[in-house]
Amino acid sequence: MQLPRGYGTYGWGYGAIDRSAPDVHASRHPFDVRNFGDHFPYSIALAFVGLLESLLTAQIVDEMTDTDSNKNKEAKGQGISNIIAGCFGGMAGCAMIGQSGINIKSGGRGRLSTFVAGAFLMVLMVVLNDVLIKIPMAALVAVMIMVSIGTFDWSSLKRLTKAPKSDAAVMIVTVLIVLYTHDLSKGVFAGVLLSMIFFSAKISKVAVEKTEDIQAKKTTYRISGQIFFASVQDFVSKFDFKEKADAIVIDFSRSKIWDASAVGAVDTVVLKYQLLGIPVQVEGLDEESSLLLEKLATSESKIS
Repeated sequence: MQLPRGYGTYGWGYGAIDRSAPDVHASRHPFDVRNFGDHFPYSIALAFVGLLESLLTAQIVDEMTDTDSNKNKEAKGQGISNIIAGCFGGMAGCAMIGQSGINIKSGGRGRLSTFVAGAFLMVLMVVLNDVLIKIPMAALVAVMIMVSIGTFDWSSLKRLTKAPKSDAAVMIVTVLIVLYTHDLSKGVFAGVLLSMIFFSAKISKVAVEKTEDIQAKKTTYRISGQIFFASVQDFVSKFDFKEKADAIVIDFSRSKIWDASAVGAVDTVVLKYQLLGIPVQVEGLDEESSLLLEKLATSESKIS
């Protein structure tokens, strides 16, 4: 019986590897607005996932070897090499967690280990091409499964029950989206977005300590927390605009103003008291918060 093309004794998985040397060539697709728009989303996804995996790999390798790598240099090197590889028709690449972990566990510490891995891969492609294409895909899949088992941090499953619920939710949602969509970039994007939301919720809580000086008829509000777009409503609600006082002091020594929304909230509080005929004094601002308040505060509030 004649087997279909591409089908071998061990099943589907046989292929061919081009032995010819790479050469510089122009893209077969013309560089115009239409093609740029078609390829741009995929380029962003590749760059996002590749950069994230490289930085994650660098962090894991740093922990395994107790060293400190230069993440900026790693990112620049990856970008330059991918641009050059593209000129030769090569595919984009990045640092790989599994292979790097096996390299470290096997004793590799310097650049020589990386060079030997690349050189041996070239030997396989050029010299042992006929042998390499006879390896069934099923065998390679089995190898990758064992690599995944060996490099997976199984202790993270135990920490999942002890970790904060928000952290556990981010991990579970990221894994489920990757498994459902078969797209790592979508899972990572969802995980990052969810982490940002949880982080904003955590730091958006503002505490206010109110003290009254009855003799001087002065009320002091000591603010604790970060004032930004997510916490401005909570910040404004902490003030009592019906109290009887001759002066109001807002102490930001344990707080920080981050954006225009925060400045607007401070403006709102100051203007409300001024409409009641009560002067407001703002103190304890750090240099960045003070400059931001001077630039964006309305002239009517006259914050002192």
